[in-house]
Amino acid sequence: QVQLVESGGGLVQAGGSLKLSCAASGNIRSINAMRWYRQAPGKQRELVAGISNIDFTSYADSVKDRFTISRDNAKNTVYLQMNSLKSEDTAVYYCYADVLGPSLWDRGDYWGQGTQVTVSS
Repeated sequence: QVQLVESGGGLVQAGGSLKLSCAASGNIRSINAMRWYRQAPGKQRELVAGISNIDFTSYADSVKDRFTISRDNAKNTVYLQMNSLKSEDTAVYYCYADVLGPSLWDRGDYWGQGTQVTVSS
């Protein structure tokens, strides 16, 4: 089994910064894509940023040039540096990982429990 644990959420003023972390643990041989999603009240979950196992990154238009996704493969951890935060960034942020387990056929999608980010205007 694999667990993803997020940290780093909180309350910040508009224009401020936060850095989210998500650490994966358990029966992990390697991790392919890692992503951050978010869900605001009354809205659908949306993809914020993704990073491949060779550090190819992609971002939602709404966060380009403000957010940076990175990963530390030795620690099975993905980060999301969020700068110039806006009130519309307020949401629960979830991490996702495409994990390869010990056997060749062992592959699964895993999600963290979510961390609240609140940006006050």
